[in-house]
Amino acid sequence: MISKTLAVPPQHLRVAFFTMLGVAAMAGTLNGALALGDWVARTAPVTGPTPAIVPIAPPVEEAEPETPPPAFQFAAPLPGRVINSPFGLRQLPWEENGRLHEGVDIAAPGGAAVKVAADGVVKATGLSPSYGRYVLVMHKGGLTTLYAHLAKPATGVKRGAYLHRGDTVAFVGNSGRSTGSHLHFEIRKGDKALNPTFFLDRSFAEASDLPLKAAGRVSRKVHKATVSKWPPGVLAKAGTTPGGVKVARLKNGRVRATIPVATVPAPAVQAVSASAGSTT
Repeated sequence: MISKTLAVPPQHLRVAFFTMLGVAAMAGTLNGALALGDWVARTAPVTGPTPAIVPIAPPVEEAEPETPPPAFQFAAPLPGRVINSPFGLRQLPWEENGRLHEGVDIAAPGGAAVKVAADGVVKATGLSPSYGRYVLVMHKGGLTTLYAHLAKPATGVKRGAYLHRGDTVAFVGNSGRSTGSHLHFEIRKGDKALNPTFFLDRSFAEASDLPLKAAGRVSRKVHKATVSKWPPGVLAKAGTTPGGVKVARLKNGRVRATIPVATVPAPAVQAVSASAGSTT
């Protein structure tokens, strides 16, 4: 038999039971929420500010500035041939005094192709008592080139024809007052003769680079030339020539000349040494 003092009414038991059940449910819910939050914190990706994507342009290589072609280019009229009578004062065996040789003589066999030294237009072709057959070519900058003692001009070379540097302009000959097969070659600026050796096989960026002053100087030295034969009409008879030159004929048909020592007046120009040579 249960004491009345210990007996609990049934309604109070029910209240206590549901209260405990509610507390347990609340604790379970809280624990579940905490566990879910911890799992989400561990499994969720770490997010941060998205970095800005800056496109990187490929490096631009600086193009080297193009060098313009030279304004003036000169080639040798007879490539590989040697100048044997230079520009400057020269005395031939039959001359009493020296005179200016206004170009250079280049020995070559008859019929050898002569190349035009620079781009230009044919100004004239013709026949001269002294130059023989010749071609005169006009170039930019007021320059001209002369090709003389020719056998003949090349096909199509006539007044007004345009020639490129290196084109065949004529063929070597022995025409005019010539002492053998060779080319007489001149370069001029207007009427002034220039030393061709300052130009041949060289290039110049612009007109101001042209060596006009240096090429226009003439050495005081007089070059006494030797020749393989004398032009017709020069040798009057063996033993006497104008200027007192002593002449002796040789068995091979050539002429040996001895030039007496003489004082040759020199022009008042600035001295520049000139290489010795002989004319053909």
